[in-house]
Amino acid sequence: MNYKTIKVEVKGNSCFIQFNRSESNNTINKVLIDECNEVLDMCEESITIVVFKGLPEVFCFGADFKEVHNKMADGQEQESYSEPLYDLWLKIATGPYITIALVCGKANAGGVGFVAACDIVLADDTAIFSLSELLFGLFPACVLPFLIRRIGYSKAHYMTLMTKPVSVEQAYKWGLVDSYGTNGDAQLGKHMLRLRYLSKKGVKRYKSYMSNLSDFLIRSKDTALTANLEIFSDTGNLKGIYRFVDTGQFPWEN
Repeated sequence: MNYKTIKVEVKGNSCFIQFNRSESNNTINKVLIDECNEVLDMCEESITIVVFKGLPEVFCFGADFKEVHNKMADGQEQESYSEPLYDLWLKIATGPYITIALVCGKANAGGVGFVAACDIVLADDTAIFSLSELLFGLFPACVLPFLIRRIGYSKAHYMTLMTKPVSVEQAYKWGLVDSYGTNGDAQLGKHMLRLRYLSKKGVKRYKSYMSNLSDFLIRSKDTALTANLEIFSDTGNLKGIYRFVDTGQFPWEN
């Protein structure tokens, strides 16, 4: 099938989903969310491994600020995609398949959400991870439950407050990345050689068991969505985003 925001390739029992919005720095919009959800639904019955990839210089850069800007310029009401995005990450975290993020280049904001939701995170040595939201008066409300589950409360809290990029070496030490090297594809190939022996039934039962051990992600959903709606309804935050897209100036700059 042809998609507008992603490229999809199926090889045997594996599905490869590549974010493909080069004109928008691989940012997240409604179409990307819907297309990823559609592919994951198709993967439920027969796919054992789902791999998420980006472009060579950017994995995924979070919310599409240009879309926010354009809607404000046209006088349109901002549409919230937070619930379908949260549900997408829940599928990645708990669905009946092994999910792998292969990160090259930048993973920022919602891009970190995709990473943290995956079962296995691989990277090359160009990978960097950041949560830039507080620079705009926002915070990563929907990302944080998945990130806390992955690296713990204190490190997720630190990343959110500092807003600065985290190197792949640091991300590995914190547990955000499971394995990295000079060649991300080589890392993926090495892992796929082993994972291919796992049965679909075994993976499905295991993922169900693991998700039943803790309902943290489910319990956090309503709180995350409420917070996300509040910060993206704040006109001051939206004006800061609008000006940043127009001029490149951050909210604190005159």
